[in-house]
Amino acid sequence: MRVTVIAAGSWGTALAMVLNENGHQVKVWARNKEQIDEINLTHKNAKYLPEITIPETIAFTNNKEEAFTETDLFLFSVPSQQYSKTLQSLMEEQYINQDSIIVNVSKGIDLDGLETMSQITERLLPGATFVVLSGPSHAEEVALKLPTALVSASKSRESAELVQDMFSNDYMRVYTNPDVIGVEISGALKNIIALGAGVSDGLGYGDNAKAALITRGIKEIATLGNVMGANMETFKGLTGVGDLIVTCTSMHSRNRRCGILLGQGKPLEEATKEIGMVVEGAFTIKAAYLLKERYDIEMPITTELYRVLYEGKNAREAVGHLMTRQRKHELDDYATNLDGWK
Repeated sequence: MRVTVIAAGSWGTALAMVLNENGHQVKVWARNKEQIDEINLTHKNAKYLPEITIPETIAFTNNKEEAFTETDLFLFSVPSQQYSKTLQSLMEEQYINQDSIIVNVSKGIDLDGLETMSQITERLLPGATFVVLSGPSHAEEVALKLPTALVSASKSRESAELVQDMFSNDYMRVYTNPDVIGVEISGALKNIIALGAGVSDGLGYGDNAKAALITRGIKEIATLGNVMGANMETFKGLTGVGDLIVTCTSMHSRNRRCGILLGQGKPLEEATKEIGMVVEGAFTIKAAYLLKERYDIEMPITTELYRVLYEGKNAREAVGHLMTRQRKHELDDYATNLDGWK
């Protein structure tokens, strides 16, 4: 198929390489002409994947006409806060319409409307084919062809299986899932928990604290997912537990690295500047906090991180508050309804 990847960051570049190897005709579009010129000259994406040689058969361009005409599938790899604006622009310029196939790989929640990327697409372009590709994956490892498993989620089984077939090979295994909102909420909120895991590491709290944070984190993600209509099984899978583990434990994770800097006492602005790339969790914390308020649900980790990032609360104090909250059952509903526990 003819594929256009939108944005030349680490993930977009790595996925372009997978598609190219699988025999698809791949173009990558980015606004930054200097970046595009450098990639075409050196076949290296120096900022995002400096050690990787990019095949010459992938066309990099900042010319929209070249990038978006004669394309079968659009792969959005832009930061989540830019998704709506980018989609609207391509619609207005008549490059994308209701017959288009859109695959999104960014992980976040739009702050303006508190919408996932599928919800934005349904509102702006009802009828278009939408697939979200997600799961535990670092671009650096995919570019090195290390074994990786992802999930292709769509309301259309045919569309999910199309993307599954396009990306599958001997180092990339792709599963399908009809639970689009569950996959999106998992991918977005795991960045919050990874940021929190980084804060814990930055404070020097060790493995016990991180294990507790990850475990209670998946409960928190599922709590929001439940009220938004997700299937609870999704949170046990690759895009739930799987993505949470890889993002909370790896130094490839910019969210975890940002959290470490925060735990060491650096302010958010300084920490994100040092990372040098978009830290999605910083935006998602705000969005998830507002959704918590909208749905009137309990999300203590998100709440404390919001207060650390945006209200100036001391990180140690926030951890102390989490540890001394009112005592409760781990399995609330089960314990409440079990004979002998009433």
